[in-house]
Amino acid sequence: MQLVEVTDVQLAKEFIRTNVEINRNNPDYIQPLDKDINDVFDEKKNKTFRFGTVKRWLLKKDGKNIGRIAAFTNKKYRNKGDEGPVGGIGFFDCINVQQAADKLFDVAKQWLTQQGMEAMDGPINFGERDRWWGLVVEGFQSPLYGMNYNPPYYKDLLENYGFQPFFHQICFGMKPKNKLSDKVMERHAIYEKDPQFSVRNIEKAKLEKYAADFAKVYNAAWAGHGGLKELKTEQVVIMFKKMKPVMDESIIWFAYKNEDPIAIFVNLPDLNQWFKHLNGKFDLLHKLKFLWVKKTVKCTKFTGIVFGVVPEFQGKGIDSFMVGEAYKTVLKNPYDEYEMQWIGDFNPKMINVAQGLGDVYQSRKLTTYRYLFDRTKEFKRHPILA
Repeated sequence: MQLVEVTDVQLAKEFIRTNVEINRNNPDYIQPLDKDINDVFDEKKNKTFRFGTVKRWLLKKDGKNIGRIAAFTNKKYRNKGDEGPVGGIGFFDCINVQQAADKLFDVAKQWLTQQGMEAMDGPINFGERDRWWGLVVEGFQSPLYGMNYNPPYYKDLLENYGFQPFFHQICFGMKPKNKLSDKVMERHAIYEKDPQFSVRNIEKAKLEKYAADFAKVYNAAWAGHGGLKELKTEQVVIMFKKMKPVMDESIIWFAYKNEDPIAIFVNLPDLNQWFKHLNGKFDLLHKLKFLWVKKTVKCTKFTGIVFGVVPEFQGKGIDSFMVGEAYKTVLKNPYDEYEMQWIGDFNPKMINVAQGLGDVYQSRKLTTYRYLFDRTKEFKRHPILA
């Protein structure tokens, strides 16, 4: 077996093809868009390069690619613990041979040690946590857009090497047109009668206004927690404009007290129901094909991206008010399935919110693993948020 560092365009193409080849015979696999993967490793596209660096390797045997891995450092990456600087690994794929996996983990560990890291988390992204984060360990159904997908044996490859679960990432599913729980409806009714409170759908014609409202809620609810940085309105405007071609106004909600934004509930159609027809391509021809697919193929599932309430209204039923208002809209739209993106098991409050919606089930579980370079050091899981 031979390790080859990815240093040119051809090897970068092989890096992508390795993922395709290893998952080729899995009917639930959906190939990620090539551009989404390439953008992670493009200094002009990925702002994380301002704070870190990345290396990629292929593992070959008899001229055939049998594995791949990326390793990266990121000064902005802050994860709970006292292990010292923590690096990351991601985009791991490998045949079901422990020796092969060990070679990939070894080269990543060696390079990260040279960069001054004392541990490595993985699989994680060289960038934001809303993409390519965590190893699927339960619920091996087709992945949502931007979600890792892997065969079940990857869990053994990581754990046999010495990785330990740092935290689990729980996804929840539900039939969105089923009746909500009595508790949600009771709490919803309290605010429904109060004219100070309202819930509105986003309007594409007023993205700047809703971007400012989103930033206000997001920064109050999350900025400074778990390494999450404050968002500027201009950043959200850019994000919303990128989302605009696939945005469904009827599944993005904002809650207000008078005109002050106090909660957000952002969802998108399950884009992979459309992207699976593109085989990873998104050039001009495939963009045209995407528009045709989007018009002719019914998307039956939508997925949660962001759900948040400003601190002063947390635990007071605003979440139920917003969900109850959203339910009225969902009854009229074409979606038959709903899945909430992952919630860390270190966040019991959000898990309780999700489970309190009604007939909710765990749809899948992903795991973020940690490996301590000092094997004598005590391993500690991610602390529970208060």
